[in-house]
Formats: sequence, C-alpha cells, structure tokens
Amino acid sequence: MPRVALYCRVSTIEQHVEPQLYALRSYADARGLTIAAEYVDHGVSGAKDRRPALDRLLADCRTRQVDAVAVTKLDRLGRSLRHLLILVGELEALGIDFISLDDSLDTSTPVGRLFFQIRGAFAEYERSLIAERAAAERAAAKRRGVQFGRRSTLPLESAARVGRLHSSGHSVREIAKLLGIGKDVVHREIVRLRAVAVTEPAVSKVPKQIAGPTAQKSATYLGPNRPPVVSQNPGDLRHVEAGGPPPI
Repeated sequence: MPRVALYCRVSTIEQHVEPQLYALRSYADARGLTIAAEYVDHGVSGAKDRRPALDRLLADCRTRQVDAVAVTKLDRLGRSLRHLLILVGELEALGIDFISLDDSLDTSTPVGRLFFQIRGAFAEYERSLIAERAAAERAAAKRRGVQFGRRSTLPLESAARVGRLHSSGHSVREIAKLLGIGKDVVHREIVRLRAVAVTEPAVSKVPKQIAGPTAQKSATYLGPNRPPVVSQNPGDLRHVEAGGPPPI
C-alpha cells in the first residue's frame, strides 16, 4: 500500500495538533494508505522556511521513505506562495504526491496541480490586501494622534521639561545636565516629541534664542521691568525653563 506522511503544525504552544492528526489518520484509513510517520511542528510559525519536523519530513522524502505527504490545510505547510511552490515542486520532482484535505487538493491529478497554483496565487493576493489595509489603518490612526511604538520612559513632568527646554533652543547635553538624566534618554524623548508633533496640530512654541558666534547663551528672568541678564553658565538654564525669577 502507498505510504503517506502526515504533517501537522500549530503556531503557538497553546494550540493543539490532535484535531489535525485525527483528520489525517481518518483520511489515511479511508483511502487504505499506510501511515509511514507523523511530523509535528508545535509552536512554529508557518512563515519560517526551516522547521524541525518539516526538515525531517523533507529528508525522509529525499530518501524515498514515503509516497505521499498529507496536510489538513495549505497554510499548515507554508504561508507564502514561493515556499509552497518550492516544497510542492520538490515533492513532484521526487515523485511524491501532495494532499491537502480541506482544500480538496491532490497533486496526483492534473486538475489538482492546476488548482494548487491558482489557489496559492489567490491566497497570497489576499494576504497582500490585508497588509495594505493594516498599513492604511495605522496611517489613519497616526493622523488621529494615536502613538505607536515604545512609550516614553520619563515621567510626564520630566518629558514636558525636555520639550520646553528643547523648544527654547537648548542642546541635548545641556538638558541632560539640568535634569540629571542621560543624553540618550533626552535624545529619544526629543525624537518621540517630534513624531507626536507630526500628527498633532501645530502649537505655539517658545522662540529659540539666537546664539552668538561664540558660546551658547541663556537669558535669566529678573522681573517684569528689568532687562534679562545673559549668562553662559548652563546651570542658570533652569530659570529660562521656569519662565520666572530665580530662587533666592
């Protein structure tokens, strides 16, 4: 009797392969096929070309230990049309038939081979449409102000101070020294604030101080009727951020 290899796969360890094995065993028994071996990839994504059980299956196929390979669905074997065509092409070159139960596919017939290629093309087309819709939804969410990616690691007050100091024209080094945090943290927060500004309406910002040709300078607020005092000491920048008189 023809020898058939049963291949099953689940993407997560919480899923069970028993329903797939039951369907494949029942099919083999009804067709009078001898089960040569069962190959199970547990918790492995179908997007991966290399899988432990699949590799063993292909190795046994190359040594002609089986006459057919059976799966419950095409996506159990692979999720990309390229990979599916490569696998089935290799099985066909070895003289091994491929059977997919739910897809009513049997490559031992010309109709089965044609149906496999057409169905695989439509499946890849559908995945492309899903990816495009997901990208469009993410773009629409960004326009509504939804933030993606890693959240800020700074407290809200510190993040706001970084934004105010940066809008006032202070460098990353100065901000890091004033707030007592790392320069990398300040840089990441500035990048995050810029990304948020792209999706939010423009707001008024504190005008930047025009630096002279020598050093970065800051103006210290001394009162409503007194001119500001220009300082080159980075430690005085806290007065600019606060927008009021320095502490006595």
